[in-house]
Amino acid sequence: MSARVVSGGLQSTVQDLGRSHTQRHAVPVGGAMDTMALRLANLVVGNDEGAAALEATLLGPALQFDAPTLVAIGGADLSATIDSVPLGRWRAALAPAGSTLRFGRPEAGCRAYVAFAGGIDVPQVFESRATYLRGAFGGLAGRALRDGDELRFGELSPLSRRIAASLRDESGGGEPSLAHWLAGMTLRPLYSAEPIVRLVPGGHTEALDTASRTALFGDRFRVSASSDRMGYRLEGPQLRLSERVEILSEGVTFGTVQLPPGGAPIILMADGQTTGGYPRIGEVASVDLPLMAQLKPGDHVQFAPISLDDAQRLYLEREYELQQMKVGLAFRFSRDGDAT
Repeated sequence: MSARVVSGGLQSTVQDLGRSHTQRHAVPVGGAMDTMALRLANLVVGNDEGAAALEATLLGPALQFDAPTLVAIGGADLSATIDSVPLGRWRAALAPAGSTLRFGRPEAGCRAYVAFAGGIDVPQVFESRATYLRGAFGGLAGRALRDGDELRFGELSPLSRRIAASLRDESGGGEPSLAHWLAGMTLRPLYSAEPIVRLVPGGHTEALDTASRTALFGDRFRVSASSDRMGYRLEGPQLRLSERVEILSEGVTFGTVQLPPGGAPIILMADGQTTGGYPRIGEVASVDLPLMAQLKPGDHVQFAPISLDDAQRLYLEREYELQQMKVGLAFRFSRDGDAT
C-alpha cells in the first residue's frame, strides 16, 4: 500500500521517536516534536507506538491512497478531511482506495501527526526513519515532502488488520469510516496558545538574580519568529545572572532552557544540539513537552516550578496509562476481525 503526495504542504516530514542512542556521537535525537501525539496516533491504528509517521506543520499535505488505508491524526487540529468528510483527531479511520486526505485551516496547535497502519517504510539511518533536515538524512532523502512523492507503508500488524476489518464492516468499504472510540481523554495533551509549562530548576537557576528568578516563574514569554525544530527563542523579560558564571560545555537535551548572554532564554527542541555552553536555567518536565511542541511564533508560555521527583512521578503515571491503553486495545480487538 502507498499514498501519492498531491501537495507537500508547508513542512511535512517523516518522523518517529528519533535517535536517543546517537547523542554520544553528537547526532541530535530528532524525531517527532510532539512524541505523545505520534505515539497515540500510532497506537489507534494498531502500530508500534514508535512507527514512522508524518509530522505536518501548520499547512498539511494532500495524500491520495491507492488502496484502503487505516489512518489516524494526532496532535494539532489542522482540519483534516478524507474526501471532504471531517476526520477529527485521536481516532482510527479507514480511507477508501482513491480517496484523498487533505488539511485545512489550523484550529489548535501547529503540528499534526498522520499515522498509517504499517508505518511509513523508508530506509533507516542510525536505526531511525526520522528526518533530520539540517543534516539532510533520514525520511525521504533527508527533506520535506514534495509534490509527486510516494509514501510506501509497511506490513500491517494483526491488530491493524482487526481494526480495519471492524471499520470496513461498518462502512461497506465505499465511504470513509471513522471509529466510534478515541484515545483516552486524559492522555491527550491540553494544547493552548498560552500554556503554563512546568519547569524543573536547572543547574544554574540559583545563579539568576532575584528579579530574574521572579520573572522566570511569574512573567509570560513570547515565542520568537526565529524559532524552529532546533530551539525556541523566547521574547519577554531579560534574565540576568547575579554574577558571571564560567562553565564548560555540558550535555543538554530536549526541553533544556539555556540563557545566552543577551538574556533571552532558548528552549532546545527535538533537533537541538547535544552539548551546550550556556547556563542551564531549567528543564521542561517531560509531560509538558507536547505543549511546547505545539507552540508557534507569536504564542506565549508561562513557567511554573516543579520538583524533579514530581516531574518523574507524572512521567511514570502517564507511561502507565499509555500501557493500559495498549492493553485495552489488544483486548477490544482480540477476536479475528471483530471488536469485543
